[in-house]
Formats: sequence, structure tokens, C-alpha cells
Amino acid sequence: MNLSVRNQLAIGAGLVFLMILTREYHFSYLHSLPGASWAIFFLAGLYLRSIWPLAGLFILALTLDFSSYTWGGVGNFCLTSSYVFLLPAYSALWYAGSWYARCYKFEWQTLLPLSLSLIIGAVVCELFSSGGFYFFSGRFEETTLIEFGQRLVQYFPYYVVPLFFYILI
Repeated sequence: MNLSVRNQLAIGAGLVFLMILTREYHFSYLHSLPGASWAIFFLAGLYLRSIWPLAGLFILALTLDFSSYTWGGVGNFCLTSSYVFLLPAYSALWYAGSWYARCYKFEWQTLLPLSLSLIIGAVVCELFSSGGFYFFSGRFEETTLIEFGQRLVQYFPYYVVPLFFYILI
């Protein structure tokens, strides 16, 4: 998939705008929109050839989260030292999109690699983001792999459904 620099810039701007609109707790009147962060990082890997948008989008996410805590009155429950685990989590989605971009052809057969890249990217992202938070945030007194597994089963669908929703759009 070879896009011109102009098209990549337009897609990048659209992804930034989508993150600003859908990052949790920033616009209360848009609260019913599902968060698009996972899809944004996957699509950035798919459409944007440079790795720099990965860093830029991560900094944007950090800025939005920190500003919602600082000026928006949102609690700091998720802003712990475990926040650094979002970098490998989002990188996994970016890499999954980048890998799929190398496999892409305008044919039905590429739906299988697309599905695999989405599922693997989402699972790795969830393991880093939720695992990092569960084990390293200090918010849980006793951590066990069994309880973490139960939390994965409980919360993973809440993250993967918006990913598939935005990718389908």
C-alpha cells in the first residue's frame, strides 16, 4: 500500500482529530462515542509509513489524558507509573497495522491476514495495557494470574468491540 505523502498527512490529521474527539472523558457531550485509540494506532501503522506518527499519537494521548486530569476534573485512577505500558501496547497495534500493510492486496484473501493482525495486535495490546495496570499500578493489593485472567475475560470485549467498529467504518 503506497500512499502519497499528501494522503498520509490527510489520514494522519484525521486520526489526530478522531483521537481528540473520542479519547475518554474529554468531551462530555460526546461521551457515548466509543474510544478509538486502539483503532487509531492500528490505522496509523496501516496507512502511515513512518514510525514518527506512533510517537506523536502516543504523546497526544498522554497530553489528552493528563489535561483531562489537570483541567478537566477527571480522576487520576489510571495515571500511575503503569502508564508506560501503553507505549508497548499501542506499538503492538501500530506494528500489526504495519505488518498488514505489507500483506495488503485489493482481494478477498487479505481478509484473513487483516483479521489475524487485528486479533493478535488487540490481544498483545490488552496484555500490555491491562497487565501493566493490574500488576504495576499499585491499585490492587494482591495480584494473581488467575484474577488477571478473569479480568481479561471481563474487560477485553469492552476494548475490542470499538476497535472492530472503527476498523469496519
